[in-house]
Amino acid sequence: MAVTRNLWGYIDRRDHRLMQRMNRWRAPRWIRIWMIAATRMGDGWIWYGLGLMLLAYGGQQRFSAVGIFVFKALKKLSQRPRPCQIEPHCWSKVLPPDQFSFPSGHTMTAFSIALVVSYFYPPLEGVLFFLALSIAVSRIVLGMHFLSDVLAGVVMGVALGCASITAFASLGLIKRSAFLATLPHKLVRRRI
Repeated sequence: MAVTRNLWGYIDRRDHRLMQRMNRWRAPRWIRIWMIAATRMGDGWIWYGLGLMLLAYGGQQRFSAVGIFVFKALKKLSQRPRPCQIEPHCWSKVLPPDQFSFPSGHTMTAFSIALVVSYFYPPLEGVLFFLALSIAVSRIVLGMHFLSDVLAGVVMGVALGCASITAFASLGLIKRSAFLATLPHKLVRRRI
């Protein structure tokens, strides 16, 4: 218990130090615009829009869009206050979507969707992960989350994305040939 308390104290002190730096940093105008735009894209409308587009025009793999709507349901695991509730931000006036900080739902959603959609649509991988990373960074820069909240969101998002892909495969929703095409060639040759 003492180790856990010491570890959490260490993480909490680092989080607060970074929060104070971010809250006092007068970012250049282009960074402010980028961070606010990224965080607004993570509010959900871009993911719902992408889900609807994939359902309508996504071809045989369009069922992957269902995962987008499942991820939006996960969020409240703790009652950790947000950085902007502890110390006011010097320039960001973005209001948080709810009162709790841990984990970052924006980050969790962004990474889980980026992983699942890029699995089925590899040409979108770079854009989706750039967007996910931008959203994650924006949550820290805008004073909405601590670094540990965002890192937990990344881990949970990747775990949810992997679980979704595994579920799709176990339900037979992924064609065997498409699934094998993603594996290294040596592994595929050994299995066949």
